Amino acid sequence: MLSIALRHEQHTRQYAVSASQPSGWELTLQEDLERIKRVHFEDWHRVERAVAVIRLEIEELTSRGWHVENSQGILLES
Repeated sequence: MLSIALRHEQHTRQYAVSASQPSGWELTLQEDLERIKRVHFEDWHRVERAVAVIRLEIEELTSRGWHVENSQGILLES
């Protein structure tokens, strides 16, 4: 559904939101290829709030020198 991967030197961070079965959505955060966060949402409005927080984190990381390696979906749209 949407994902974004960032890199800074040898460190990576990837955020992803995808549909989960049987219903809802799942947010995962990986750092250096290790999953450190996994959250299941049943309410789309909570997904929207989580994505807003991710956008702020991405802005902070890119201002500190992280670079977007790839992105898919609507994560970076305003």
